[in-house]
Amino acid sequence: MTTQARGLHTHVLTSLGLAITAGEYPPGSVLRTDELAQRFDVSRTVVREVVRVLESMHLVESRRRVGVTVRPAEQWNVYDPQVIRWRLAGADRPRQLRSLTVLRSAVEPVAAGLAARRATPAQCADLTEQALGMVATSRGRQLEAYLVHDVAFHRIVLNASGNEMFARLGDVVAEVLAGRTHHQVMFPDPDPAAVTLHVRVAEAVRERDAEKAERLTREIAVGALQELDVLAP
Repeated sequence: MTTQARGLHTHVLTSLGLAITAGEYPPGSVLRTDELAQRFDVSRTVVREVVRVLESMHLVESRRRVGVTVRPAEQWNVYDPQVIRWRLAGADRPRQLRSLTVLRSAVEPVAAGLAARRATPAQCADLTEQALGMVATSRGRQLEAYLVHDVAFHRIVLNASGNEMFARLGDVVAEVLAGRTHHQVMFPDPDPAAVTLHVRVAEAVRERDAEKAERLTREIAVGALQELDVLAP
């Protein structure tokens, strides 16, 4: 696929993904390949490739002699990072953020406890490095730089748990954190107490204190939910 074709593919995919997840096409709506090709001024080949991606996300299904039908929201692959990104860009952002943050509160404390038992020395060092990076970028409205360290920190915790199911949630958590930053569901500077908790989690993991690591990570999750009450009620 040429660069131009990839650009058209991305444009059509993003446009349709945002529209479907925003409810502009209610469940049961039929999207015609020819009409989409004309609307976006692209080839039917591009449209078919986009439809295949949307099918893989369970947003639509293709039916012979019917067309491309939008599926009900309860059938979507809500763990797909792109689906998460599109939903966070819509009007339902507060509910979506809360749902994802509750998921994090259920998984990440357990992952942190496991990480305290299983993390390698290299992972412990990386976790400490990212926590210190969060401290260094937590003042002066450096949210984009802070986000890099925040995402890396949580990926390390999930990976260091040694549980492949938890590890696969790294992209989900990354989208949640990015969505909060890019849609201004963050204070201009992160909560100092939350930043300190990340440092203490890194210390607990390094010290092999599973109970402490789990408890502190749960405090981070509770704090994140409380922030949503203020910033995205």
